[in-house]
Amino acid sequence: MIDIPAIQKALFEDQLDGWLLYDFHGSNPIARAIAKMDTISKLTTRRWYYFIPAKGEPRSLVHSIERESLGHLPGNSRLYAGRQQLKNGLASLVDGCHRIAMEYSPNCAIPYISRVDAGTIDAIRNLGLEIVSSGDLVQRFEAVWDDQALVTHREASARLHRIKDRAFEFINLHVAKNEPMNEFEVQQAMVNWFMEEGLVSDSPPVVAAQENSGNPHYLPTNTNFRTINQKEIVLLDLWGKLDVDGAVFADITWVGYTDSQVPSDYSSVFNVAREARDAAISLVTDATLAGRELQGWEVDRAARTVIQLAGFGDYFVHRTGHSLGASVHGNGVNMDNYETQDNRRLIPGTGFTIEPGIYFDRFGIRTEINMHVGTHEAIVTGPLQTEIVSIG
Repeated sequence: MIDIPAIQKALFEDQLDGWLLYDFHGSNPIARAIAKMDTISKLTTRRWYYFIPAKGEPRSLVHSIERESLGHLPGNSRLYAGRQQLKNGLASLVDGCHRIAMEYSPNCAIPYISRVDAGTIDAIRNLGLEIVSSGDLVQRFEAVWDDQALVTHREASARLHRIKDRAFEFINLHVAKNEPMNEFEVQQAMVNWFMEEGLVSDSPPVVAAQENSGNPHYLPTNTNFRTINQKEIVLLDLWGKLDVDGAVFADITWVGYTDSQVPSDYSSVFNVAREARDAAISLVTDATLAGRELQGWEVDRAARTVIQLAGFGDYFVHRTGHSLGASVHGNGVNMDNYETQDNRRLIPGTGFTIEPGIYFDRFGIRTEINMHVGTHEAIVTGPLQTEIVSIG
């Protein structure tokens, strides 16, 4: 059930008059999740609105042919059919309010939260209301892990690291015997190990050798792969969660080299990425310990500055990290001052990745870890890679 008192407490703290949830034909998955729409089987083909005021009873506006669509939620419901009834009903819904939250981001700065169309924003503004982003509200009620979720994350992380170790061993056995092997074969072996470990995912893992490791979103398939040879970089990116209710994802990236000695040009680039990762970690841990508010863009800046000072700024072409949740890309703050400027706060109970990368045409390097922010402490939830793994 939706926790109205907790939401109203958050609205009061953020000096908001209310939170207006809106959806049309699944256009706002965040609103549907908050309103628990995906846990029920009800047809919703018309616009619906659910308003949670900072004080008082919630109220909804639904089409008359779908009058029970929000019947599972507390509060009073008003019906509309024609467009004038919709306009009048919307005005009544937010009457007396001045400043409300919706799934909106000014200038679409954070597209993950921009779920309400411009026309609907116009309609609300025409009623004389100020609309602010619900980004931090969404985090509180969609991105915060409970204690059990953290347990599932830690267990998923441990299983992912076992799979990663098996993959490097698998590659080593073939390379040592000079036996042909390719990225897709390693990936499919890992898919089987996922099943053995009881992990589920939305995608098979990334196995990227040499020049393919320089493509941040490369994924081998049964028709697109390359052989893994001796004296090559191999990047493994794998993510998964336990196959149980309430589980959240873990997501890691490690880099190996198919020889006993890693060349200095590879290790020196890895060292820069590692230092960038550790700078971001230190910022998060120190700020949490000090009780200082931290925003996602600041974490990205800490990592990116290290890479820029090393002369590799043009080769770090994605954000530093993303939110983790029941989906691998959760509804919380991202560590981003590059693709967007994410000004959402790192709030207690949330988890995310830190994954700086440096990518060239010849090879790429990335190191990825997961963090969880508590009330007084932020922790890395798995091992830290300190050097490129020698596969040989």
